[in-house]
Parts: sequence; structure tokens; C-alpha cells
Amino acid sequence: MKIQLLNIAHARSGDKGDTANIGLIARKPEYYPVLVKEVTAERVKNHFKGICKGEVERFELPNLNSLNFLLHESLGGGGTVSLKTDPQGKTLSSALLRMEVDVDEKLLKAK
Repeated sequence: MKIQLLNIAHARSGDKGDTANIGLIARKPEYYPVLVKEVTAERVKNHFKGICKGEVERFELPNLNSLNFLLHESLGGGGTVSLKTDPQGKTLSSALLRMEVDVDEKLLKAK
């Protein structure tokens, strides 16, 4: 079944210059493999089409059940020069949580 990431993960985001940084954390350890499989750098790049003009890098942090993404060239030059309303990318984590992923319904019903 398709669900939004917010049902199985939470996220934080920030910036360094013109690069946004999004951490995606599984709500339960058993959800982490879903994140690894479904939330690829390519899918994140497509999700932020029109916002992220550069490369998207993905880093796996299995000990934290998390993924970290760097979205290069996504902040209009960065906080001090950008004309964007969110020049530091603080809202990008919420935007990523709206991405839909495929999840086995049994996984969600497991206690």
C-alpha cells in the first residue's frame, strides 16, 4: 500500500550555504529497510524538482535507523544571499515527509 513518509518517519532539516541537509529517521527500527529501499537519491531529487538544481547525495546511518540527504544548489545561494522565503531549508523536512512510499500493510499492523 502507498503511504506518506510521515507515517513511518520523522525528519529534520537545515543548511550549509546553498546545500540543504535533510535527516530522515525511522519511527521504528523495522521501518528502516523501507526507507533504504524506497527513499533513493533519485526519488528525492524528483520530489524536489524545481527546488533542487544540483545533485542529491544519500548517506545511510543504519546504527541510527536513518538516512541523510544533501540537496546541492537548493537554497538560492544560501541564507545571506537567497531571496527564497526559506533560505535555510528548515521546511524541506516537512516537504520530504509528504513523499509517498510503498509499504507492506502487515508491517504497519505489527506491534
